Amino acid sequence: MNQQTPENQPTIRITYQGRTESFPQGVTALEAIRTLAPAEAERVLCAMCGGVCVELGEPLRKDCTLNGLSYLQEEGRRVYERSLRFLLLLSMKRLFPQKRVRILNSVGYGVYLRVLEEDMDHAMVRALETDMRALVAQDLPFEKETWSREEALGYFRDNNYPDKAEILRYRPVKNIRMYRIGEMREYFYGAMAPSTGYLKYFSLKPHFPGMVLCMPSPAEPDRPAPYLPRPKHLRVFSESQEWCRILGVSNVADVNHMIEKGKFREFIRVNEALQDKSIARIADEIVGRNAQIVLVFGPSSSGKTTFAHRLAVHLRVLGKRPQLVSLDDFYKPRAMAPLGPDGQPDLEHVDALDIPYLSECIEQLLSAEMVQMPRFDFVSGKRVPETTPMMLAGNGPLILEGIHALNDRVTAELPEQLTYGIYVSALPCINLDNHNRIRTTDVRLLRRITRDAKFRGTSPETTIDMWPSVRAGEEKWIFPNQEKADVMFNTSLHYELPVLKHMSFSLLSTIPMSRPESLVAHRLLKFLQYFLSIDDRVTDEIPHLSILREFIGECSFYDRH
Repeated sequence: MNQQTPENQPTIRITYQGRTESFPQGVTALEAIRTLAPAEAERVLCAMCGGVCVELGEPLRKDCTLNGLSYLQEEGRRVYERSLRFLLLLSMKRLFPQKRVRILNSVGYGVYLRVLEEDMDHAMVRALETDMRALVAQDLPFEKETWSREEALGYFRDNNYPDKAEILRYRPVKNIRMYRIGEMREYFYGAMAPSTGYLKYFSLKPHFPGMVLCMPSPAEPDRPAPYLPRPKHLRVFSESQEWCRILGVSNVADVNHMIEKGKFREFIRVNEALQDKSIARIADEIVGRNAQIVLVFGPSSSGKTTFAHRLAVHLRVLGKRPQLVSLDDFYKPRAMAPLGPDGQPDLEHVDALDIPYLSECIEQLLSAEMVQMPRFDFVSGKRVPETTPMMLAGNGPLILEGIHALNDRVTAELPEQLTYGIYVSALPCINLDNHNRIRTTDVRLLRRITRDAKFRGTSPETTIDMWPSVRAGEEKWIFPNQEKADVMFNTSLHYELPVLKHMSFSLLSTIPMSRPESLVAHRLLKFLQYFLSIDDRVTDEIPHLSILREFIGECSFYDRH
């Protein structure tokens, strides 16, 4: 039934899940959803309207179609995490007003954070969780306020948030959307939940010297996921934080300062030298262990292939004669691949690989036999008749690269004492500011959008559309194996986001607001706007051996230009 409106008050038509009603102009998204789909209203965290994410308290002024986003959708989970971070910071302010917090990185279905310049103890963590639950029970609204950019800059400077003040200095807008509960005000770069009552499912777990804010998994949104310690994962982030110290950057504003002061080229050189030094250390360890099989794996767009080539160079410096094998060449014909939920061939599935044939080839290579290695053509979906002869010299090693390289099905027939596993991923350690991290998935998606458009002629809409299925495959096949690796390597470069902005901004800007992919595109464009622009003269400084060249072009390992 249509809502009753006073005479002469303008009305608008709102559609939700195929049902359309008239509402008074200015009705909120939540009020409309409660009328059109009352059973869903309690689970929806935000809504998609006109290609952008709108908060549930947003007044609607014109006819529109709403799509509710819950914790089951990526954007809903981002809203939930932002709101939980506000809740945590509010409890910190209430209980420990002199302490400053830095949100660091994801770990499983949680976020790792620390108090700056101090270790967190169990008593502090318990007190924070108790206070957060009390605030959830009060169902306090996140009140939105519109401030001028100058007002926000003044507030953050006066309240000892120089990191927020600095990044807002680069934001080309007149007004800033601030959020408030009581005397606590924050800026979170995106939509928030309506109130603290929406944030029932979380836990805090001590992890010296900080703690982990645990959230639900998408599969079980009604309870926090159990915390599984990932010491190697956190160790590689800790090493990257040391890189931040050496490079003199921790937040986006620091990167922008490098660009402003004309120091960005030197920044690129030092960053690349640090990464090269880390690859050299891994090569030393492989030789020290006398490993004969090196397994390189990681999620999409992590730079596995270029890393494997770089590693091979360092192994040659140490007198080795490595051979590279890509698991991509061992796919079964596409017609024989397992089908995914959409009925299409699932190339992320381990059963898409011809594992018996792979094992046979590896066994022959380790026996110093000449092997005719296959080559898979992704256009035709099958192996090509031509093969490549390969023989592993006595001092090897064999470098096996692919998303399933450390899967038990692949490694079952390999001599464990002769293998060395390397997990490779892009794990950004710079933040937007101390309270807002940069997500690893956003960096990898920007890499993939750039690469697919440049080398595969794939539109950004297509890449964004397929990204959820790629992520689902990673959750199932890759992340559960990451702690099995002997070492983790971070391919993220502290300078890369201004470069990816330079390469991808115009691509993302072409996506019409009418497309469902515009939600992700809009979020990425907003994020990239915090970085100052660079030009081709700066990108010329990037070495042709750089892992970033795998995505932006002119990588000397590939004949692509």
